[in-house]
Amino acid sequence: MSQKFLVTGGAGYVGSVVTAHLLEAGHEVTVLDDLSTGFREGVPAGATFIEGRIQDAARRLDASYDGVLHFAAFSQVGESVVDPEKYWTNNVGGTMALLAAMRAAGVRRLVFSSTAATYGEPVSTPITESAPTAPTNPYGATKLAVDHMISGECHAHGLAAVSLRYFNVAGAYGTYGERHAPESHLIPLVLQVAQGRRESIAVYGDDYPTPDGTCVRDYIHVADLAEAHLLALGATEAGEHLICNLGNGNGFSVREVVETVRKVTGHPIPETPSPRRAGDPAILVASADAAHERLGWSPSRADLAGIVADAWAFAQRDQREETGGHE
Repeated sequence: MSQKFLVTGGAGYVGSVVTAHLLEAGHEVTVLDDLSTGFREGVPAGATFIEGRIQDAARRLDASYDGVLHFAAFSQVGESVVDPEKYWTNNVGGTMALLAAMRAAGVRRLVFSSTAATYGEPVSTPITESAPTAPTNPYGATKLAVDHMISGECHAHGLAAVSLRYFNVAGAYGTYGERHAPESHLIPLVLQVAQGRRESIAVYGDDYPTPDGTCVRDYIHVADLAEAHLLALGATEAGEHLICNLGNGNGFSVREVVETVRKVTGHPIPETPSPRRAGDPAILVASADAAHERLGWSPSRADLAGIVADAWAFAQRDQREETGGHE
């Protein structure tokens, strides 16, 4: 049955892919995005686009909406350390305004884009939802604060909500892929080396207690991630806040990612050895058992080479568009 949803941050990477999946499922979608980090051309055709901040949701939401999928947040870890007030104002203050708007309009279903950064440095892996939450930066702290805020809203006002804690999202879905400025994610950074946009990839630390000495991370394809959001829309009842990790349950090291990019692109990828970064855990791998049990979700695109190939196809297309069709 067709339903109507508001997608905040729907011009960004994950938000645009989720919007595309909602439209393909026959739903009506309105995207609210201030384009501070998203791109107008990233909004899928068929969605109604409104340029505006999360705080504008009160003027956009009404009882005709069946739910909200909330992606509008600043997400640069480094920036959050030097400008924490920006993150508290937008991520927490903005979400508080969104929840108030939903309450006033009688919209009682929410799927929230949370993050594995809420856990900080894990005590053990794979990480379950019962693991201690101890974020090591303001970005993770704001997402955790919103999770707590949503729990209170569910208990007090009957919201039905799901928070999805992502691990490392990667890959692309058709014409929708990663386009961050500045870029901070490993796979697109390595692909930029293959494109000649940067000379080498920095490898931060090669003495971790891992098989090849470099950090290990859990990579999830953005299309798998999007499918989890659609399943989450019907996963809870009024008053319940469900929290689920989204990951593959497998880890790949920095060097494995670099080597996979070499094989997929056919380009040499020079490495620049660099010191460890403060706060980088050796291993971050998810347990997604809760998502499997409660959402009926499991990733179907777990192959790292396939994830990289999709990201590479998008990066090449993006570069051709930038250069007017000339490499």
